[in-house]
Amino acid sequence: MAQRRDRLIPGPPAATLDRAHSQCGLCERLVQATSRHHLVPREEGGKHGPTVDLCQPCHSSVHRFLTNRELARQYPTVEALRAAEGLQTYLGWIRKQRVERITNRRSRR
Repeated sequence: MAQRRDRLIPGPPAATLDRAHSQCGLCERLVQATSRHHLVPREEGGKHGPTVDLCQPCHSSVHRFLTNRELARQYPTVEALRAAEGLQTYLGWIRKQRVERITNRRSRR
């Protein structure tokens, strides 16, 4: 069975990235696509606040493991988000992966 070539591994620093790739602001992997994450969720007053580009696995996982209220009050910066206790196991795992997408069902609260 042929290996998939569309998965990427961590690459060069952001300064040397070409237009076809982006760097995730959380796991810092080189990925094909990112989405904008409001560091303070819009529903918590962050509509015009700072944002960071995250890969799909990180964006999904941030919202799976942390509530919007926790994001707004405890993790309003990328540095704080990287240090979040609830994300440490995930970050240790994702940094070693070559995946672009994951499916993780958000728990009901």
